[in-house]
Amino acid sequence: MAKGMLIIGAGECGGRAALALRDLGYDGPVTLVGDEPHLPYERPPLSKDAMAGDAPVIKAIASDEILAERSIRHIRSVQAVAIDRAAHGVRLSDGSILPYDKLLLATGSLPRRLPMPGLGPRCVYLRTFNDALAIRAHLSAGNRIAIVGGGFIGLELAAAARRLGAVVTVIEAQPRILMRGVPAEIAKIIHQAHEAEGVKILCGDAIAAIADDGAQVRIALAGGQDIVADLAVIGIGAVPVTGLAAEAGLTIDNGIAVDAELRTSDPDIFAAGDCCSFPLAVYGGRRVRLEAWRNAQEQGALAASNMLGAGEAHAAVPWFWSDQYGLTLQISGLSDEGSKVVRRDLDDGAFILFHLAQDGRLVAASGIGPGNSVARDIRLAEMLIAKRAKPAPEALGSQTIKLKSLLAA
Repeated sequence: MAKGMLIIGAGECGGRAALALRDLGYDGPVTLVGDEPHLPYERPPLSKDAMAGDAPVIKAIASDEILAERSIRHIRSVQAVAIDRAAHGVRLSDGSILPYDKLLLATGSLPRRLPMPGLGPRCVYLRTFNDALAIRAHLSAGNRIAIVGGGFIGLELAAAARRLGAVVTVIEAQPRILMRGVPAEIAKIIHQAHEAEGVKILCGDAIAAIADDGAQVRIALAGGQDIVADLAVIGIGAVPVTGLAAEAGLTIDNGIAVDAELRTSDPDIFAAGDCCSFPLAVYGGRRVRLEAWRNAQEQGALAASNMLGAGEAHAAVPWFWSDQYGLTLQISGLSDEGSKVVRRDLDDGAFILFHLAQDGRLVAASGIGPGNSVARDIRLAEMLIAKRAKPAPEALGSQTIKLKSLLAA
């Protein structure tokens, strides 16, 4: 009798994989195990829309009815504690053991902890819906919010907090915000948008000490400045959840190492989403780990397909987006692969930077503008990147030559 498909991690990736197994016609047992009490849900709204409303609302990937209808067993509020690879079983924190024919690890990532003494109940991290609820309770007019880290999550939270009237200070140790993967030209526009909305951004200054007495947080910066806040939200990156895989003897390399088909060093165990690193063919097999909503969706579906024997390689081009103050930033590809940048100006002050490798190949495109102004061109750029195209720099920079014509060429 079939032991079935077991998925550890009931987030975007795990939830999508469970649904995809049924979409692909698999009729054996499908079990989805999550450590949260909620249905599988979307995380991006937590730092965006969920914060600006009256109270965060869960945007579920599937309802209880849909899971029941598709015979997907969803086990909530438990953790997987050990994998027995020989017996093909996973032990849970409640003592039960679940068998599997194929296992998918979609364990995601957790916020990187600030390695300092002095952190208390008013120093928080954002990862889960419950985290979002706790933070939202503090985002009110006049409340002082300190955000440690000028990455996407911190800045999206800063924008939401300002919309609610909070006093916001962003502290970034690096010389500028969005150092990872966002070109300086685009980061500057986002920086200016925040300052125009009254956010104070302090770059290039490290934290010397934090003191949280339960009533307020005092942050002493190395440069001598003191920040006093009612809440400090720490957003300094994320670390992949690999403990379960490591203890089972699977290969770890900046996450759970998988091949192009998302298979780990054990042929019956797959990993997908934030927790895994994988080779990207479009960049010569460079191993990457992506913390991105669309990657979690795509890899959830691909893992399901390959658990059923499809043998399909991951070929998608990375894509990221962020919304702040009516501006949308979109990036396709990995900009650090480029050595030359060509700018194309669009309407409404929007523009796209095309990143070219030394051999002339288009390797990334980064765009910013109001609303959806860059979406179509970023999508076309993504297709050019996937084709390993070498478009003429003059054509990329021209406002009169349509990107679609470069794709046809």
